[in-house]
Formats: sequence, structure tokens, C-alpha cells
Amino acid sequence: MASSVDRPEGRAGRTGSVPEPEELAFFVYGTLRPGEVNHELFLRGRTAAEQPARLPDAALYEGPGYPYAVDRPGSAIAGELIVAAPGAYGELLVALDLLEEYEGPGHPGNIYDRIARDALRPDGTPVRAWVYLAAPPLAGRLASSGTEIPGGDWLRR
Repeated sequence: MASSVDRPEGRAGRTGSVPEPEELAFFVYGTLRPGEVNHELFLRGRTAAEQPARLPDAALYEGPGYPYAVDRPGSAIAGELIVAAPGAYGELLVALDLLEEYEGPGHPGNIYDRIARDALRPDGTPVRAWVYLAAPPLAGRLASSGTEIPGGDWLRR
């Protein structure tokens, strides 16, 4: 996840008629996990539930102080499912999109793309969640020359 920034209060500079996304849980796997710097900055007071989970068909790569997740069939990464507190979803979505440098679907400036994927609870139950995956140009570079995090767990690196 990208570096720490102040909590944004709004989506400044966003215009146009982009449809509102479905209110899904978030799957977080790096600096937004409990005990990490961005969990305190972005999630404190904005969550109703946090639960360990795994994201199938994904691999984790080292970044400059935060990881990148990419699609990879047969692999899985560790993280948490985050459910927004009542009334906090819109603010949380804006804050996370800004943190992850996500400008919208297919935007060429995206560092991460926000994708709806099924994450798995500890009992194997799937939960549809937003996850920020490395945008295609970055994902390609990581696959060819990145350093994979063994076991797909940022906290155990």
C-alpha cells in the first residue's frame, strides 16, 4: 500500500458521472493491516468489523515500504477483511482510493486498480471485497523483476 498521508476529507478533483461503487468489504494486505501505520491513520474509527482472511489467486511483492498484490492463479495472500462502520463507507472509500493512487477504472495514472474479488474467511466462506491490485504496467514489471514475499504475508516478511 502506498505511503502514509493525511486523512482526506473529500475526493478533491474528482468530477464526472462515475457510478457509485457497491458497498463491499475491503481486503487489506499491507500497511492497512492491524498494527501497521496506515491502519491507525485510515481505519481507526471507521470500521465495524475486521477479520483475518486470504485472497486466493494472488501473489505479494515487495514495494518501497509497502507491498503490491498481483493476480496469480494457484497462490494466495494473507490479510484482513475490513467492514466499514455505518455511515463511514463513502469517506473510507475516498481515503483508500487516494492512498492507493486509484483514479478510476482503467485510468492510466493508477498505481493500483480497485477490483471486486472473493476473499476467504478462516472457515472458507467467500466474501466479496474490494482489493487494490497493482495496475497492469506495474504488475508486469513485478512479475519479471520484482521480489516476491514468500508465503504471501506482509506481516511475516
